[in-house]
Formats: sequence, structure tokens, C-alpha cells
Amino acid sequence: MNDWPEGWSDSDRGNRYGAGSAGAQPESARVMRQVRRGPAAPPQGAGVPPQPSYVNGQGYGDYTNAQNTGYDSGYSSGEVYGGGGDSGGPGGVDTRAPRPAPNWRRRIKWTAITVLTVLVVTSVGTYFWADGKLRREVDLSKVIDRPEGGDGTNYLIVGSDSREGLSAAEKKELHTGSAEGKRTDSMMILHVGSNGDTLVSLPRDSDVEIPTFVGSESGKTYKGTGRHTKLNAAYATDGPELLVRTVEFNTGLRIDHYVEIGFAGFANIVDSVGGVEITIDKAFKDKYSGADFQAGKQTLNGEEALAFVRTRHAFAASDLERTKNQQKFLAALAHEVATPGTVLNPFKLYPTLGAGLDSLIVDKDMGLYDLGSMFFAMKGVNGGDGTSLNMPISGSSGGNLVWDKTKVKQLVNELNNDEKVTVSGN
Repeated sequence: MNDWPEGWSDSDRGNRYGAGSAGAQPESARVMRQVRRGPAAPPQGAGVPPQPSYVNGQGYGDYTNAQNTGYDSGYSSGEVYGGGGDSGGPGGVDTRAPRPAPNWRRRIKWTAITVLTVLVVTSVGTYFWADGKLRREVDLSKVIDRPEGGDGTNYLIVGSDSREGLSAAEKKELHTGSAEGKRTDSMMILHVGSNGDTLVSLPRDSDVEIPTFVGSESGKTYKGTGRHTKLNAAYATDGPELLVRTVEFNTGLRIDHYVEIGFAGFANIVDSVGGVEITIDKAFKDKYSGADFQAGKQTLNGEEALAFVRTRHAFAASDLERTKNQQKFLAALAHEVATPGTVLNPFKLYPTLGAGLDSLIVDKDMGLYDLGSMFFAMKGVNGGDGTSLNMPISGSSGGNLVWDKTKVKQLVNELNNDEKVTVSGN
């Protein structure tokens, strides 16, 4: 069937390219204008190696011939230029220098230097922060006619009934009452020496003579009249300076440092260390202090601790029994404060330091080293490395406790000479 227009036949197609055409050029090459899109390809042999022929649809021809031409098609061996290895150089050759082994000695050295620097900076910062919190309000230079100092260091530690900083609700909770001013609730002499530390309680009802003194505020001299009164009356009359003057006059022992803490500060310190464990030998109850304790080992919080050290009405020996409890608890508190669990734990150390330093009143010459020495000495006394006793008592007069003068003299001599204390107290 002829599909050409009428009068046309295949023979009329002429010399065309394709099936039945004898033309050497494709039809498009004859009928379309030549468009030159770039430089003409160089003739074979002009810089381009001859290509292997594709034979019978079976791939490239003679591989040997292809090799002889100097041209590698890349398909003969399955290799890809660049090698295919992990190395960075041509042909799989690694041209990078090997990584040097880590210098562990150098790393450890710089790590140690960094840690040490942080510790030093933190310690120095903590020292100045803590030192700035000390309330150096007592001027011992105002104390007159002082005895000669002996060996070791003597601290006068005072617990006052100051309500400073307490709200009405806190006063009710702590059973402190609302008395104006402040008086001494407890007084102790702590001797720190090379032959063991000694803690001596001075009962507040001790019978003492008020000597001549210079007023801490007025600067006026008040002549002694030989009047005898309770020891805590000296503090009530003219504060810490007269109390130091009275203790030195009646004992002959020089006081090197003064430390005072009030109700609120005492309770806060106990709470900041998470309570203090103590063993109570016999159950007792006191409506005045709020104490209500069973016998046995227990951990006291701030409120309970304050009640424990203030109670005297529940005991037949009254103030003498109370001073023993005060010694016992303060030594246990110092032990807790000085433990690694407090010192090495910043979450306990800083609250404890803050609570303690904010509430401590000390003399103008007191430093952090002296304060630390005091706490560690109290810890030693609690651990059995020292001695604790009440001031020796010979009797009473008008409700006041009279000191045993012979024993007191022996005790003071032993402390001044930094000898092991052999005197026993009540």
C-alpha cells in the first residue's frame, strides 16, 4: 500500500538518508542550516587517542588493542581514579602526618594547676567573706589592771539571752520571753594549750566581787566597793568589758579573746548543720524553757537545742546541772561543725558560717584562725582529748555559789603554766 501522496512513490524520494537511501548525509544535515556551537572537534589522531570499537553489541573490542593505544577506559579493571582507599593522597598513599600520642603528663599537670588555682581563689574569697562578717564589737583594751598572760590561749565564751533579731512569733516558739536588754545565760573559759584543752564553766550564780573598772561607753572610772554579787550582774551592769574585768579580777587568769552568741544565732547554727546528735541520760521537762526530752540518743534541732541548754528549773542542782548540759551540747555542736561533712560540703559550710558569723560578737583582735582554733579545741574536749569541769564550789552564800579558793588557785596555776589539769569541779 502506498502511503505517499497521489503520484508519489518511494522511487520519487530520491537520494535520501535512511532506509532505502543511498545518501551519505542525514536528511537533517541537508535540509537544516548548520549551527556552529563551538570550536570544531579535532580530527581523530590530533591529541585524542583512538577509542576502542564497540563490536556486535557485546562490549568493547580487543582489550589488548585498547591497552596498546595508551587509553584506559576505566571499565577494564573496575577501578576508579583516585584509588578508592581512605587515604588522602593519589593512588591510596596517605600524605598526612601521623597524630602524635597524647601527652598525659602535660594534661595531668595543667589539670592539677587549674584545680589548685580554683581552690586557692575559692579559699581566699571565702576567708575575706567570712572575715568581713565577724562582729568585732568588744574592745578589751578598755579593761584595766589586767593580769599577766600565761602559756596557751584563753577564750571567754558567753551565751547571752539577747532576743536580737527574733520576731514575736519566734520568741514564742523558742520560749525566750520578751525581756529588754540582755543578760548572760552561760559563761565558760576555754583554755587551748599543748597539754590538752580545758573547758571550765562559770555558773551565772557564782559569788564574785565587782572591782574598779572604766565604763565601756562613758570612759568614767567606777571605784570598787568590795560589793559581792552574782557573776551575771557584771555583764548586766556594763557589758562584756566589765564581765572580762570581773573574771580576771576574781581568778587571776588573763582572757585573750571574747566570744558571745545570742538565742537566735545559737538556734540558727544548730539548724544549719542539720541538727546535733546528743545522748540525754535522764528524761526531763521544763515549762519555762519548753524542754520535754526522753532519755537516750537523739538529734536536736535549733529550738530543742536552745531549750536543752537553758533548762535549770528541772534539776535539783539547778545552775550547776545546766552548765554541765551546756558544756556537753556546745562540745557536740563544735564536733558537728568541724566534721568533713560540714567543712567539705559548700551547701552546709556556707549556711553554717553565715548563721554563726552573723550572730557572733567577738573582740577586736579576734581572727578567723583564732575562731577556728576555738571550735577545734571544743571538738577535742568532746572527743576525750581534753578536760571539762565546773568551777570548783565550796558552798553557797545568800543564794550565790561560792568558789573553792584553794582549788581555783591550783586550777589557774595549771592553766597559766599550760599543764594538764588535775583539779576536779562540781
